[in-house]
Amino acid sequence: MPKTQALNVRLSNRDINIQISEGGSGKQDLIYLHGFNGFEEWPSFLDTLEQHFHIYVPAHPGISKSDGIDKIDDLWDLILFYEELISELNINNAVLIGHSYGGMIAAELASQLRDRISKLILVDSLGLWLDNEPIPDIFMLTPSERHAISWHNPNSDTAQSYENSFYNGLNKDEANLERTKTLMAIGKFCWPIPDKGLEKRIHRINAPTLLVWGEKDQIVPPKYGHLFQHQISESTLALIEGGGHIPHAECKSAFIEAILSFLIAK
Repeated sequence: MPKTQALNVRLSNRDINIQISEGGSGKQDLIYLHGFNGFEEWPSFLDTLEQHFHIYVPAHPGISKSDGIDKIDDLWDLILFYEELISELNINNAVLIGHSYGGMIAAELASQLRDRISKLILVDSLGLWLDNEPIPDIFMLTPSERHAISWHNPNSDTAQSYENSFYNGLNKDEANLERTKTLMAIGKFCWPIPDKGLEKRIHRINAPTLLVWGEKDQIVPPKYGHLFQHQISESTLALIEGGGHIPHAECKSAFIEAILSFLIAK
């Protein structure tokens, strides 16, 4: 019996269909929002959480089999869309985990849905800006250039298999098209980052927050983890030794240890 099932949730008032993986046997809801790499139907670290949580993993609008990119105007409209999706799923209170671009969306949601997010985990999150350490323009990089700065060890078996897993069953042209579609869907809402305004709203986050950062992240360096920690009152920063921008894959054991101690605290 598979641990997850695929959902296709339609928001009729917007005429948007969203692909979602659902799994887990716990009573509390948990939502995981993926990063700019692509939609991973069930990140393997979720296996350690499935007995504690009922887990939802949506593909962002315009990515994988989710549509609606043309029906969502801007970042604020995207946040309202996610609020409507959460209500459609009958989720009243949830743990929210977001990685990279998904972390930016998760932070915005936590600042807006203050009474519906019980705990927040941001993993190497986009959303803030430091002039003295600018985030590279990932949309202008080639796939090999993005790969090189996404990992502390881009030549490792983990890095190679992770990147390839998003495009299993696709030929080279199809994979490139899917990758381009993903970046276009994300770029519409998150770039340029300094203009999106999270800094004006981040103080509204009142959920206990864990910030998990790869200490070797070359895309969103650890300085940003410290910046998030400074601006979110109830937050703790966990630096993952030897981790790049995707610590939940590159340093999975250390990542799992960090989030379990935060989520399943006695």
